[in-house]
This record gives sequence, C-alpha cells and structure tokens, in this order.
Amino acid sequence: MTGEHSVGWGEGAGRRGWGDGAWATGLGRRGLGGGAGPVRSDDVPPYRNRPRRAAVIGTVVLLLLAVAGYLIYHSFQLVSPVVAAPGCQAGSGGQAIALEPDQAAIAATIAGVAARHKLPRQAVTIAYAAALQESDLHNLDYGDRDSVGVFQQRPSQGWGPASDLKNPIYATTKFFDALVRVRHYTTVPIQAAAQAVQHSADGAAYGQWATVAAQLAGYFTGSSPRGVSCWYVPAPKAPRANLAGAERGLTQTFGPQGREAVVVGITTDRSGPHGDGSIAVVHVQRARAWTVAGWLVAHAQAYGVSEVRYAGYDWQPANGNMGWQRETGKDPPGGSSSIVAG
Repeated sequence: MTGEHSVGWGEGAGRRGWGDGAWATGLGRRGLGGGAGPVRSDDVPPYRNRPRRAAVIGTVVLLLLAVAGYLIYHSFQLVSPVVAAPGCQAGSGGQAIALEPDQAAIAATIAGVAARHKLPRQAVTIAYAAALQESDLHNLDYGDRDSVGVFQQRPSQGWGPASDLKNPIYATTKFFDALVRVRHYTTVPIQAAAQAVQHSADGAAYGQWATVAAQLAGYFTGSSPRGVSCWYVPAPKAPRANLAGAERGLTQTFGPQGREAVVVGITTDRSGPHGDGSIAVVHVQRARAWTVAGWLVAHAQAYGVSEVRYAGYDWQPANGNMGWQRETGKDPPGGSSSIVAG
C-alpha cells in the first residue's frame, strides 16, 4: 500500500460587485381644486449634495469598522495567543525534512534497533524506504487484508501476531531479521532489497523513496550530527520528566545496558532544577551517541523531557525548531560519551 504525506494550503477569494445607480427625482404637479400649476424652484428640495454626504458617511463608517476590527483582533491575540503545533524535522535549512512527532519517533526507533544489532546505515535506508512506501512512517492498525504496522506486515504470512506487529520495535526487528538474509543487501538497489523482504505487488515503488530514505538515515544514525530536532510547548505546571519510562524505552530499543552495548549505563545527577536526581546521564558508545540523542529528542514529548545535552550542544523543546544550540560553560556529567536528559 502506498502513502505520501503532503500538506498544502489554498485560498479562494470572491469579489463583490456593486451596481452603480443614478438618483432620479420625479416631480409631480400639484393642483388645487382639480387644477394644475407649475412648481416653483423654491419648492424643490436641494438634493445635489446628497451623494457627497452619503460618501462621507460611508467612509466614516468604514473607518470605524476597521478600527473596531483591529481592536477586536488584537484583543483576541492577547487572550488566545497562537501556539505552534508540535513538530519535528530531520536536517536544517532548505534541506530539512518535516516530520510529524510520531514519524520522528518511529524513524528514531528504526535507527535504534539497527544500532542494537550493529547493522550498517544502508540497512536503515532500506527500512525507511519500505516504511515510507507502506505506511508513510506511521504505525497503522489497518491495511490491505490483514496488513498492520509500520511495514504493513501480515500475520497470515508468518510475520507474527498482529498485536506484536503494531509495536514498531518488534516490527522493525522482524524486518531486519529478514533483510540480513538477503544476499548483498547493502549493494543491490534499495528497491530490490526492500522487495526481497516485503514481497510487495509492486516492488519498484520502494525506489521512489531512495533519496529521502538515505537523507533520513544520515540524520537518525548520527552520520550527520545534531540532525534530529523537535518542538513542543511544555505544560506550565508539567510534572518532572518520566526518566524511568525513558530508560525503559531506551532499553527496549537499544538493548540491555552493558560495556559492549550501545547504552553502557544510565545514572542520575543531582544538578537538575529540582536537585533531586531529575537529570539522567546516559553513558553510550561514542559511535552511536547521536543516534541515542536523536531518540531522546524524538521521544521527548512522550516522556516529558525538556532538555537534552551532548557534545557541547543543547536541545530544548521551546526552541526546537531552531535545532541544537551551542552551549557554553557547561561540562557534561560523566564525560564526553555521556548524554544528559531531563
């Protein structure tokens, strides 16, 4: 099944026309006793200035309406400021790829599962091409026949239970399990590798996503550092970040912590704004650090994370559309292979 995400805006404006009319004065003849007599010019009411007077009145009314509209608009703006909708992007500037938050989270999950299994970036590119074609990087609970999930895998074809396939981590793991069995998958055309896994009715369709998939893979695997950014407006009285939930998500995606694992370990630091261990220090393999940092940013809203810091750069949700910002005067707890989140 195919899907392409695009957004467009259109405006239609109509024009109102006014017909120009002419004032005509019909003067009757008055008669007394049945007679008729001419009407003196003194009896005719002056009417020549009426159009000018009407125009002046109309202009004043329009000005008053414009002023009232201006005041109402700005009063509304003060009462109900426009809040930007949450969003994400991969890359920056003219090359940025706009993503919805759930798309970014799924893309980060795919890159994380690949990192867990030590797969090359090309594996991530192939997975993105398949996911973009099948679901537009959304976790669908429906599809053609019994297809479900990011890759539209079918339980009846041996991919696993539908409930499991709706879990992007499970679905991605199954996709990679099949991909690594494809001979020369890193060198054959992307559409050929994806089709060898998916067995779609039209395998050539995966090829149209090759360029975008390769760009996304560069950003989410960290080959292009600081490539993932999201933004949202935290609630005024938002609770502290759910760091325990974020740790569980990291473990499910990147695997158990360990010396040779992507995530070596996670500790808490007392330098958080509440002074109670509200900052997590994620110790990672340096080669995969930006993959983990991108995962934290893409899942920040879900876990209430309001800041991620790594390698001298800082991300915060309020200015996330500006990307990662260079920070000064802050030494990361745990050293240069540690990511701070809180």
